[in-house]
Amino acid sequence: MAKPKPIRVALAGQPNAGKTSLFNGLTGAHQHVANYPGVTVEKREGHYEHDGISYDLLDLPGTYSLSSFSPEERVAQDELLTSPPEVTVVVVDSTTLERSLIFLVQIIQLGANPVLALNMADEAERSGLRLDVERMQGLLGFPVVETVGNRAMGMVALREAVARAAASPVQENRLVLGERMDRALEAVVAALPGADADAPGTGTGAGNRWTAVKLLMADPLFTDRMKEAREAGRAALEVARIQREKLEADTGLDIALFVSERYYGFVDGLLKEVTRHASRQNARAVSDRIDRVLTNRVFGIPFFMVAMFSVFWLTFTVGEIPMGWIEAGFEALGGWIGGMWPKGSESPLRSLLVDGVIGGVGGVVIFLPNIVLLFGGLALLEDTGYMARAAFLVDSVMHRFGLHGKSFLPMMTGFGCTVPGIMGTRILESERDRLTTMLVLPLMSCGARLPIWMLLIPAFFPAPWRAPALWLIYALGIVVALGLAKLLRRSILAGEEAPFVMELPPYRLPTLRGTLTKMGERSWIYMKKAGTIILAVSLLMWFATAYPKPSTYQLDKDIKAGKIVVLKSAQAKSAQTKSARARAPKGTRVVTAAEAKNLRRAEELRQSAAGHIGRGLEPLIRPMGFDWKIGTALVGAFAAKEVFVSQMGIVYSLGEVDEKSKGLRSTLARDYSPLVGISLMIFLLIATPCMATVAITRRESGSWKWALLQFVGLTVIAYVLSMLVFQIGSLFV
Repeated sequence: MAKPKPIRVALAGQPNAGKTSLFNGLTGAHQHVANYPGVTVEKREGHYEHDGISYDLLDLPGTYSLSSFSPEERVAQDELLTSPPEVTVVVVDSTTLERSLIFLVQIIQLGANPVLALNMADEAERSGLRLDVERMQGLLGFPVVETVGNRAMGMVALREAVARAAASPVQENRLVLGERMDRALEAVVAALPGADADAPGTGTGAGNRWTAVKLLMADPLFTDRMKEAREAGRAALEVARIQREKLEADTGLDIALFVSERYYGFVDGLLKEVTRHASRQNARAVSDRIDRVLTNRVFGIPFFMVAMFSVFWLTFTVGEIPMGWIEAGFEALGGWIGGMWPKGSESPLRSLLVDGVIGGVGGVVIFLPNIVLLFGGLALLEDTGYMARAAFLVDSVMHRFGLHGKSFLPMMTGFGCTVPGIMGTRILESERDRLTTMLVLPLMSCGARLPIWMLLIPAFFPAPWRAPALWLIYALGIVVALGLAKLLRRSILAGEEAPFVMELPPYRLPTLRGTLTKMGERSWIYMKKAGTIILAVSLLMWFATAYPKPSTYQLDKDIKAGKIVVLKSAQAKSAQTKSARARAPKGTRVVTAAEAKNLRRAEELRQSAAGHIGRGLEPLIRPMGFDWKIGTALVGAFAAKEVFVSQMGIVYSLGEVDEKSKGLRSTLARDYSPLVGISLMIFLLIATPCMATVAITRRESGSWKWALLQFVGLTVIAYVLSMLVFQIGSLFV
């Protein structure tokens, strides 16, 4: 017997309604993420089983309405119109029902078979809001369920509601929008070309009333489609025009305002029927009182700066302990694997495993505790609702520099990873705003740069200055981004600025599960890079630093000519070495066996492919204070910023690290001045976005022109700033 076809279910809702948490609660691990064909909007799909029946779940993009302006709105609308699911679960925030239920009205007009999920029901109850769910279900004519997505509460009831809706689809549209609106819609629906009922957005099938609404409002997407129906379509457009003009003349309102008024009227009437208040204390009132302090013109910005500094301080101080454990573990692993070969063995396989794999990947994995703590701190600020307030606080500052207030949100995402930050610019309606934000977003110090800061800051700054130094490098990225944005909006991206309008969700207590989930997801992305891109580049760079081998060694020639004398191991004690050097003839260098070994390795490195590249770059990077070793590591950092750390580890494991070195940090502090360290940090902050950033900029902007402008422009700016810092600083040190 053939297995029944899975029932298709769509999750639809506005941002911040908790839709993703419900999706995770329903599907568990049975999910995957891709993109919709032809667009960059994320498509998340999963499946689950209930009472022996299989359900395919589609998580539609979060949108505030089913309009045709943003890519997310168009995708959600087309998905529901062209291939309507058997059931559409509409997820709303129970603490903001007046606004959230407007989306439900649009879904009903679309002709969907809905289930209403009143999410965050616990927060609504704590605020004193009581809903008569049974009465609401009776008035609407379809299942209504209360859920708490971030705690996976109400999942069984939601699955049962979906099963009921699939078995008994809604037959009656109980949406009441007033006599005028109903008459106008009926007239336009009657004029729709029935012969083209299967065409998207036309016909008298599912979604006919939504099509009529969009024609009344002269939505270009629907009017253009209707024109494709030729004479019948033009007739429907004419009826819509007549009805629109009649409504505007009768009410004195613009058609968009009139339709919105009808929607709010229905929602208001519904809530009066089903709402019971145990008290007048609500989440919005509490949030408003908190906002009087946290968004205050005087205290708001200082509080935000203190909050971010606290996250960085936590990242440094708490992260040091597990970092030590991981470092010791990798050292022990390297020693154990290296011990499988005889002492002094020059086996290529041993070098590959110890210096390439363990030295390269281990040098990046060691910073995982810092990554986890940083992402955890940002997740807490985000889940409480404070990040939206931060966007509000910096809006006036952002506008002065040509950035939209909403740009703050993708820029904050960029502190985790530049790629999703650039994808997050889709929330900006203006193309100029999107491009400006996209081009400067790599200046937000992403999580990939954090291992670099964790390496360089302790190497060049004393302990009391480490947290301030980390805070300052993040602040510098923001300052340079604002200045560059101002320049772009005054030149190639000049134009009018869009007004700032966004939602401020109520404050919420973050859940442990929600915070851990975000920390886990973002940290796993970091670990995947360590196991794929960073491993591949580390192996490539190991090979480039190990081969080709010199045909002859200058060290051997110098030993043969008597210019270098190598002491035996028994003579290599400190006092004896000093004595031997004092007695050596002028022009003769006395070295220990270990020093001779490192000299040989340094010569191999200089003659390798990586050494040739680094020495080729040295004249270019010398004005910034960099040598060929740093230049070699910078080349690998284009694949992923974290690779810089592993490359320096590989370079030094093959170069001049001796037994007395306490690790890469102490070696860098020995070989370079703090001024070089500062110059290097500035360059790595600003220059050469990684290859994934270049690729996503090309995809989101639709042109290689913008991706190359970003890459070349930021690299030139980084070069100039780093050179100025080093050259001017050299005058004073």
